Amino acid sequence: MSEQPSAPQPEAGAPFVQMTPKALRLVIGALMLGMLLAALDQTIVSTALPTIVGDLGGGSHLAWVVVAYLLASTVSTPLWGKLGDLYGRKRLFQLAIVIFLAGSVLCGLSQTMAELIGFRAIQGLGGGGLMIGAQSIIGDIVPPRDRGRYAGYFGATFGSATVLGPLIGGLLTEHASWRWVFYVNVPIGIAALIVTAIVLPSRSTHVEHVVDYLGVGLLTIGATGIVLFASLGGTSYGWASWIELLFVGIGVVASILFMVVERRAVEPVLPPRLFGNRVFSAASAISFVVGFAMFGAMTYLPFFLQYVRNVTPTASGLWLLPMMVGLFGASMTAGQLISRGWRYRPFPIAGCALMTVGLALLSTVGIDTPTIVMFAYMFVFGVGLGLVMQILIVAVQNAVEFRDLGTATAGANFFRSIGGSFGTAAFGAIFANQMANKLPPGKGTSVSYLTPQKLHSLPPAALHVVLEAITSSIQFVFRCAVPIAAVALALSFLLPEIELRKTVGTARPAGDEGTSAAVESAEPAAESR
Repeated sequence: MSEQPSAPQPEAGAPFVQMTPKALRLVIGALMLGMLLAALDQTIVSTALPTIVGDLGGGSHLAWVVVAYLLASTVSTPLWGKLGDLYGRKRLFQLAIVIFLAGSVLCGLSQTMAELIGFRAIQGLGGGGLMIGAQSIIGDIVPPRDRGRYAGYFGATFGSATVLGPLIGGLLTEHASWRWVFYVNVPIGIAALIVTAIVLPSRSTHVEHVVDYLGVGLLTIGATGIVLFASLGGTSYGWASWIELLFVGIGVVASILFMVVERRAVEPVLPPRLFGNRVFSAASAISFVVGFAMFGAMTYLPFFLQYVRNVTPTASGLWLLPMMVGLFGASMTAGQLISRGWRYRPFPIAGCALMTVGLALLSTVGIDTPTIVMFAYMFVFGVGLGLVMQILIVAVQNAVEFRDLGTATAGANFFRSIGGSFGTAAFGAIFANQMANKLPPGKGTSVSYLTPQKLHSLPPAALHVVLEAITSSIQFVFRCAVPIAAVALALSFLLPEIELRKTVGTARPAGDEGTSAAVESAEPAAESR
């Protein structure tokens, strides 16, 4: 049903005024720059990790350099989305840039692994705001029917960052210092801050709201407890140890309390009504499982290349190019086809299927696997990812009411990120356990402090034992990811098909009644407000 807000006060989070094509291009460029900043830091650190571990030590906590960023961005995304809905997205987007830059500088100054992990969490807090801000602002100014094209651009930006990140990270690590992996964010961030200040319109009205801080706190505690349980179990502590039971207990209790609080909150950070929307529920479930398999498995590709194949950090970034080409091309192609009237539902189904096949193929890669074969496997995996990630955001934004646009966008990203946090932590524990089982007692600890260069200076017999252990451990990680990706494939068939609207504004609550029937266009938002 079409909503008519009472004059003269517009609905909280109302879209910006109608924009000229030139102004729209400038805004899209600014948002892509902000997304590039956040996406780049998810990947730029991957090729530097072996060198960081060799410098700072703490190889058993390697996964936490990634987990800290993911966890912070994850638990903050619902808050960023809700605050954007309530107070306007421009100032929140700029605040996210400032927080991200502060975290980047602190990461570069880190002297211990513990400091680096903590500062990565600050980075992640800003990165969550950048991702959600960019995707939500697109929902303000571009109709869902045309949004597929821009989702393709954003997916391509993410793909480009995934290509450029390992490459830039490798170049900086090899020719300067791993610390410049973080310092390089500063000029990009300053540019993004200037551009967004100039081109992004500001909301001219202010409405008083109640922020659900209790809900945010409980969500943070719940997610952190469960991720700590997944990460430390079997490595730092036994799965049945009292501290592990404490972690999981805190996570479960906080999650239950969060659900209770959200039902009573005046303006909940993650409104329960969203879960009555079939599109949001299905997309969130798919995003969680995809994130689990994707982030968990991708962490170990550069690790395998540098340690087992003995390629340089720069070369390991280039070796990931086939996967990124697949992601880039699939995301762009899917976005363009959806903008031309194609249904969106087949793309996540095909993407999850290809992702599952790609992971199965990567689980067979060994020391002697031909390079061209490995590239082909990476390409298949990349195409699968490109067909899933951004398309789910388009589907969610099309299916919810406009007042929930930022919150729903953040929710879908939240479940993908929390899945990524769990996956990275869980696969990190699996990898560590496999290495401990395959190497003689004490060897696993000593190896964790070796850079790839030091590793390959070992005597041939010792080197062969370690390489076999690393290879089989990483293969086991990918094998564990295959059934998880298969679950995402099964869930993708539950995603309803809702006709994409041709206007920006408040949609009828599509999918709330459990139907996949088409939804008519909503009122023209800019003219009606």
